[in-house]
Formats: sequence, C-alpha cells, structure tokens
Amino acid sequence: MRFFIELSYNGNAYHGWQNQPNAISVQEVLENALSTLLKEEISIVGAGRTDTGVHAIQMFAHFNTTKAFSIEKLIYNLNSFLPNDIAIQDVFKVNDDAHARFDATSRVYKYRISLSKNVFSFNNTYSFKKYLDVDKMNESAKILFEYSNFKCFSRNNTDVKTFNCKIMEAKWVFENNELVFIIKADRFLRNMVRAIVGTMINIGIGKIKAEDLHDIIKSKNRSQAGVSVPGHALYLTKIEYPKNIKNIFVQNGK
Repeated sequence: MRFFIELSYNGNAYHGWQNQPNAISVQEVLENALSTLLKEEISIVGAGRTDTGVHAIQMFAHFNTTKAFSIEKLIYNLNSFLPNDIAIQDVFKVNDDAHARFDATSRVYKYRISLSKNVFSFNNTYSFKKYLDVDKMNESAKILFEYSNFKCFSRNNTDVKTFNCKIMEAKWVFENNELVFIIKADRFLRNMVRAIVGTMINIGIGKIKAEDLHDIIKSKNRSQAGVSVPGHALYLTKIEYPKNIKNIFVQNGK
C-alpha cells in the first residue's frame, strides 16, 4: 500500500532534504522514524529537494508499507518520536502509482529578507541593510514569465534532463517589516530560487539594470547571474497535486 505523508520542518539542523552519506538529512530522520514505528524498512520519496538550511512549511513524500496501522496513531507516534524541528501534519492513502514528486503540479517558495535588526528572526531571515528598489525588483520579476530555460540559475554539474520550468507567479511583497519574494512554478532547479533572489538584489541595489536580466537568462551561464543568497531564509510553502490524488481510506476506525 502507498501513503502520502505531509510534514513541516525547520531546516537549520539539516543538510537538506535528501539522504547524504556523511551528513544528516530530513529524509534520513523520517525514514528511521517510520521504519522503527512500522517495524519494517521504509524508504520515502520526497516531492523535491531542499538545500542545506532550507525550511518547509509544507512538504509531501510517499512511502510503501505492508503493515496495517491506525493513521491517527501513526501521526501521534511520529510527532512524539521525531525531533522538535520536524512535524507531521497528515498521512493518507493514495493509489499505488501516485508519486509525490512527479504528480506535483506546482510548488511555491518564499524568501524572507529582514529590513531591520530582529533578535527573534535572524536565524530564519536574511538581514540586508542596504536600500533596495523594490519597484525595479518587481519589474525584473515580470521578465521571468517570458522565459522557460533557467539554466543560468541552476547549480553547475547538476544531473537534470531539462532546465525548463514554467513560472506561474513571481513577485516581491512586504510582510511584517520583511521583504518577501514569492515564486510559484511547476518545478525548480537546484539553487534556482536563491540565485534568482541574489540576481534581483543586484537589481535592487542598482548594480545591474532590470533589463539586464534578459541577457543573463539567455546566456544560460551560472556565472552571469548573482550569487546565491543564504538558504536559511528560504521556505517551501506549498505543493499542489491533482484533486484525485487522495483516496478515501477507512481503517481501524479512521
């Protein structure tokens, strides 16, 4: 049987989502918890990868199991077993061919820039003290809709078949004395959001012009774009699936 699991995590203590040979990941911690509680080896497949330090308000993964269990009890036991920086929101049955990564139709990220010194949020926002021309940054955000190949924002030597992404939303907004970049797309390349933000900061401080973004994207060269901003201020906030992905499942009273 295949199940989807919905979770949130604070990424500060982890080297990203995906398992790594010599570093702790969210995937490893969750797989160990599921394997312990279900008493069989569980492998999970995430909806995507988040880099070191990146957070997820909403992440999905799928796993297969032969064991019967109470969903309500599993959620409770997982939240008791897992560390405080990982929380399980839901577990639900799906079709056996449902896939957390390939069936996702869109993903939304937010990047939070703190505009003033805040002793409570410095670990989870990017503190930036220079003046930023937000109108110019929003002007450049609109340029993203004109393109589909974003190789210039991708980490070098990454193993992907295509650099094409369909961007559905991209804008800068003010939220609680923070400047927040919101971007929605069908998929994202590794490092893509952080590189876009770094490039738009260059536009905001007047280092380059908004229209220069056309040449940067057309170059397909990572060195032409801005530096990657720190990962600790980046949040995966939403993942969308087709409405029929979720099955009605009744077992052990749930």
